[in-house]
Amino acid sequence: MNLLPPTTMTDVANQAPAVAVLPVGSFEQHGAHLPLATDTLVANGIANAVASAYRLLLLPPVSMACSHEHAAWPGTVSISASTLIAVVTDTARSLERSGIHKLVIVNGHGGNYVLSNIVQEANVDGPRMALFPRGQDWQAAREAAGLESSAHDDMHAGEIETSLLLHLCPDMVRDGFEKADHVADRPHLLVHGMAPYTESGVVGRPSLGTAVKGGAVLDALTAAFTETLGALMAPRSARH
Repeated sequence: MNLLPPTTMTDVANQAPAVAVLPVGSFEQHGAHLPLATDTLVANGIANAVASAYRLLLLPPVSMACSHEHAAWPGTVSISASTLIAVVTDTARSLERSGIHKLVIVNGHGGNYVLSNIVQEANVDGPRMALFPRGQDWQAAREAAGLESSAHDDMHAGEIETSLLLHLCPDMVRDGFEKADHVADRPHLLVHGMAPYTESGVVGRPSLGTAVKGGAVLDALTAAFTETLGALMAPRSARH
C-alpha cells in the first residue's frame, strides 16, 4: 500500500475534483505485533478506498497527531492539538485557493478528538468539511464484517485494527497477535493515559483478527461513505 499518491497535476486538472480526502493517523505504540504507523495505515487505506470509489482527490496522510495517552511506551510521537488544528486548517485553505472547497478528514486515531471541533468550526457558514468514519459507521462495519468483540473492549491493537492491517499490509503484522489479547476498562484514560490499564499496550482481542474481516470492514466503510459525501455536498438546511 502506497502512502504517497502517484497523482500528477495533469491528473488533477483532468479530474477537476470537487472534494479532497485527507487521511489523519498517528505514530504511537500498538503492542508488539502492529507498527507504530498503524493508525496512519488504517486512515490511508480507508481514504484510498473512498477516493477511488467516489473520484476524489487523495492527499498524503498526516502521520503524527495527538497520541499523548500513549506517551509511556517507546516510539510514540505526538504533536499538540493546536498544531493539528493548524495543519488541517492550512490544508483546507490551500485547497480552496486551488478551487477545491470541500475536504473530508479520514481519521484513523480515536485520540484525535480535536478533529470534531475543526469540522464544526469549518461548517459554520455552510458545509465545507466532513469527518469520516463516524462512530455509527465503525459500528455498522463491525457488524457487517462479523467482528466478535465490541468497540468498547476492542479499543487498541485489537480485532479490528489487526484485521485491517492483515488485509491492507499483512507483511507489517508480526507474529504473536494470536496470544496478545488483553481487555480492560479505562475509567480515567484522559487523566492517566493507557499505562495503568495495560502492560503490553493492547486493549482488545487481536487473536480474533483475520484478513477477511479486514476486507469486509473496508468494504462496509466505503459503502457507508456515500452518506457523508451526500451531507457534505448538500446545501445548508434552513434553521428552525
